[in-house]
Amino acid sequence: MSPLEPATLVIVGAGPRGTGLLERIAANAAELRPHRPLHIHLVDPHPPGPGRVWRHEQSPLLRMNSMAEDVTMFTDESSTIEGPVRPGPSLAEWAGQFSGRSPRFEPYAEPGDPEVLAELRTLAPTDFPTRRAQSAYLDWVFRRTLRELPPHITVQTHHATATAVTGPADGPQRVRLAGQAAPLDADAVVLTQGHLDAAPGAGHRALAEFAARHGRFHLPPEFSADADLSTLRPGEQVVLRGFGLAFVDLTVLLTEGRGGTYRTEPTGELTYLPSGREPVIHVGSRRGVPYHSKTGYRLQGPPAPLPRYFGSAAVDALLAPGGPLDLRRDLWPLMAKEIGFGHYHELFHAHAERTALPWEDFLAAYDRLDWYSADLRALVATSVPDPADRLDFEALDRPLTGLAFPTPEAFQQHLRDYIALDVTRRADPAHSADLGAFLALLSLFGQLPRVLASGRLTADSIAHQVDGWWFGFFSYLASGPPGFRLRELLALSRAGVVRFLGADIRIRADEATGTFVASSPSVPGHTVTATALIEAYLPRPSLDRTGDPLLRQLHAAGAVTEDVVSDATHTHRSGLLTITPADGRILDPATGPHPRRFALGAHTNLRAAAAFARPRSNSPGFRQNDATARALLRSLAANQDQGTQDQGTEELVHSA
Repeated sequence: MSPLEPATLVIVGAGPRGTGLLERIAANAAELRPHRPLHIHLVDPHPPGPGRVWRHEQSPLLRMNSMAEDVTMFTDESSTIEGPVRPGPSLAEWAGQFSGRSPRFEPYAEPGDPEVLAELRTLAPTDFPTRRAQSAYLDWVFRRTLRELPPHITVQTHHATATAVTGPADGPQRVRLAGQAAPLDADAVVLTQGHLDAAPGAGHRALAEFAARHGRFHLPPEFSADADLSTLRPGEQVVLRGFGLAFVDLTVLLTEGRGGTYRTEPTGELTYLPSGREPVIHVGSRRGVPYHSKTGYRLQGPPAPLPRYFGSAAVDALLAPGGPLDLRRDLWPLMAKEIGFGHYHELFHAHAERTALPWEDFLAAYDRLDWYSADLRALVATSVPDPADRLDFEALDRPLTGLAFPTPEAFQQHLRDYIALDVTRRADPAHSADLGAFLALLSLFGQLPRVLASGRLTADSIAHQVDGWWFGFFSYLASGPPGFRLRELLALSRAGVVRFLGADIRIRADEATGTFVASSPSVPGHTVTATALIEAYLPRPSLDRTGDPLLRQLHAAGAVTEDVVSDATHTHRSGLLTITPADGRILDPATGPHPRRFALGAHTNLRAAAAFARPRSNSPGFRQNDATARALLRSLAANQDQGTQDQGTEELVHSA
């Protein structure tokens, strides 16, 4: 191949991750591919930009759990990347152009949906937008990225599903698309499919078979926007297992989505007015409480200078030669201290009247004390008089531990009181220390991928502490719904449409009655009998059971490696695709990092990096996009140079 002939790249997945990678290719092209032509095939059955999760074609009732000002697809001054920083507007800034609060951003076009346009015209930076508003923003980001590509880089979109990738490591790759006879030939392929479906595991298959035998309803873990809930009958008793964002979405679809409405009373209390088409929803989970409400305000004091205790130097020390690492024993004390620093920095700077020590004196003592030490607990108790202002992870993590209620109604009232206090606290800037803790919690993801990639954590720690406790705790504390959703939940509870089951719920399939029976130690002796069971959470990653046909083909061919960690005491199969952290190359079990196949996103063992981010947060996802884009551009150039050398050698041999 001549250096001036077009190289070809196939990106499978055109949602936010694929768009982010494309933006980084555009940003780095001037340095790494200034003149050489490149043709990019972008493959996705869903709209480029939004992709499947954020596509416009979903219920207008579904919303983001981030404020508009906290969503961006662009690098900024905080980004520690090798490529150029190219800033762009956040969702809030972009929406401002439709009301005149911001200048117009090119390419300018008003969304075709009048409801979305009306929302954007009134969207405040601290509002929680609909997913359709985010869809419009991601569509614009994609179109802007295409505009900013240099003329010698072209893009062709394919509204299709990729089903297979074949080809030698040292030669062209062939990507097959469903419904098309001719494959796409490529010099390199990147898999950016995002969150994926998975076939039910053995436990869920057994429940589905039970439901089928008895004419009942069972929904395995599934993306809530795609769930078919139409067969659930009005008044039917339904158990939802899971109390996170999927529960919130499913409840919205089963209540307001079925014609129910809310009314604000003169007292300010929200009342739910049923349509009569709703089922009765019984919800429980391991914790038995909903995810904490998102805060609806900004910091009241100066931002904490993060990181302080879990930065690169601390991780270097952890990764120094030594034995295996355990997250709770070795990492969590530093991580918890970092979160505590963010919490108390905001408390002392914004609400000093509620502290009993100058910040400088508190920090000097806090710096030298271990997180679990009695001296640190004494310091906090002395310096922060009100226990409500102190950070207590154990109480936050399992608020129902040790509690039992004599009747279901007593538990309903207890949980309503708990939720109401959470909503009030998270809406009150007087408690902005919670936001300080949240921002410190986010900062941990700047370093955690290094530890995960080091291979030093034990298999048991990754299985039960990282993929188990840690990500669950993070989501529960930091990735909950907007406050108004929990106010709606209170109204649904008062209306009797939603009933709380409790913590550590147990569900058994009763063959004698053909029903699902749910119970919880929160209300000893009480059971709920239901004719429907919904698993209200997303499917876990699984290469064995993936719903993506291309990954299924690669896995069946033995061409990809599952992220499996094994040691003398435990083997953990994560279900994730193994890639090299530095550049995103797919690990071929036979030959190692593949020279022509790459992957990025939620289905890979990098785990923690979201496709979009808060502005000025040095997003790990943006750093990965940049590193992979640069590796791709260099690889494509090297392949072309090698092809030219091989062609020259063949000509010399032929001439001889």
